[in-house]
Amino acid sequence: MIAILGAGESGVGAALLAKAKGLDAFVSDMGNIKPAYKETLEKHGIAFEEGSHSFDQILNADEIIKSPGIPDKADIIKQAKAKNIPVISEIEFAGRYSKGKFICISGTNGKTTTTLLTFHLLQTAGYNVALAGNIGESLAGKVVDDDAEYYVVELSSFQLDTMFDFKAHIAVLLNITPDHLDRYDYNIGNYALSKLRITQNMTPTDYFIYNEEDALIREYLGKTDFNGTAIPFGLTPNSGTRAYFEGDKLVTDVQGIREDIDVSASPLIGKHNRYNTLAAVTAALLAGVEPFRIAEGLGTFKNADHRLQVVGEAEGVTYINDSKATNVEAVWYALEGINKPIIWIAGGVDKGNNYDTLKPLAQEKVKALVCLGKENQKLFSAFQEVISTIDETQSVDEVVQKAKALAAPGDVVLLSPACASFDLFQNYEDRGRQFAAAVQKHVIQVKS
Repeated sequence: MIAILGAGESGVGAALLAKAKGLDAFVSDMGNIKPAYKETLEKHGIAFEEGSHSFDQILNADEIIKSPGIPDKADIIKQAKAKNIPVISEIEFAGRYSKGKFICISGTNGKTTTTLLTFHLLQTAGYNVALAGNIGESLAGKVVDDDAEYYVVELSSFQLDTMFDFKAHIAVLLNITPDHLDRYDYNIGNYALSKLRITQNMTPTDYFIYNEEDALIREYLGKTDFNGTAIPFGLTPNSGTRAYFEGDKLVTDVQGIREDIDVSASPLIGKHNRYNTLAAVTAALLAGVEPFRIAEGLGTFKNADHRLQVVGEAEGVTYINDSKATNVEAVWYALEGINKPIIWIAGGVDKGNNYDTLKPLAQEKVKALVCLGKENQKLFSAFQEVISTIDETQSVDEVVQKAKALAAPGDVVLLSPACASFDLFQNYEDRGRQFAAAVQKHVIQVKS
């Protein structure tokens, strides 16, 4: 019997795959199961419980598939390991039953954009490709039919921690910066090695695409048992770099042949997206996509919402929703990547931010700062010496109106908060949607 802990997207997908393979599965969730997932389990005759874990039943399982959000320190996991019951991820489980090839993408930042772009480049080139993983779609659920040639899979460190025999045909690691360290004994080395599990089980016919300008990747790659073919990339050519930029050309030499790809049509903004583009283009080339198809695909790509997303243009002013930028590093990339005067909207629940790294960019590029949050004094104090105009509000409608009044033709109004959203909004998606709606209401539909 297989016990599945967590009845979200990954857990229900694993249960459906287990059922399809004739395995006895039991799903247990400590919280309330969403009605749609409960209906799916009932429809397929899969046993489940919610609101508690039945330890006796779970600890009699032959194997446990756990949600990525459940830490190893959870009592049920500690007891399972004490009984030598294997604890794996839904991704590990799905990999056993697929004939397809896996393109797996991880990194502290940028993995969703890179995953979506890689998928788009293969899909627009006519490949039979599926999208799955941390991006919000269950790989196990897709493998029930297993009708894709390639699976493009976004992987978090939490998923990688419970993957053992799974192998990526093409793996991508974008960067490693401190994150989720509470799960890794506050040790950046543990976190880095978790990310590098994406290379496990590789052979020389498998490819590892990685950012050779990332110091932590370089440091810890040498501490892994790596047997794949390394494909390092960087913004500029260095010794050994196999993909880099020359102006608006992306240059690669991944299979002994130089390819120059025009990326000028790409809608992606900023230095971090140049890294993301290098990774996705290299993965697509290794999957066999022709360079001219890649250039076409770059021009038609639409990123996930709330990531430097253009939500309106009026009277020469562009309005950009970057609500996903909930930390200083993400805002730095946004400010760095925009080459027009900026009316910057920031604020929310401060996460212990140090804004010093943003001050040079703010002084150079930001005309005005409008704070959107309940507590804005830290932003005022941080930027009052480098930004001449600073205002505040707790209303998303008013913040758009204030920004509109401050903007001139050729300017950009940028929502890039550097803060969590929970003071005024449900989450960053809610903040971004409300901002986009306010732009439509007060800018697009109203003529000044």
